[in-house]
Amino acid sequence: MHEPMIGLWGLVGYVLMIAFFAVGIVAVVLWVKSWLEQGRPGTPSQELESALEILKKHYIRGEISKEEFEEKRKNLL
Repeated sequence: MHEPMIGLWGLVGYVLMIAFFAVGIVAVVLWVKSWLEQGRPGTPSQELESALEILKKHYIRGEISKEEFEEKRKNLL
């Protein structure tokens, strides 16, 4: 039987197609990895945690009293 000839441009086309898909897959994997490492911004648990951390820092520095700290903590929760 006779095998069809692809030719040079056909071979280059196949190589470029495989390279394109490989770059796309790598890009998606890196994007998912960075998304999982950072977490989703804007989630309530992260905002609540950061607000509590800021409040704790103000209390530790003596910028607010214990009563103010407790009142503001209750407002956050």
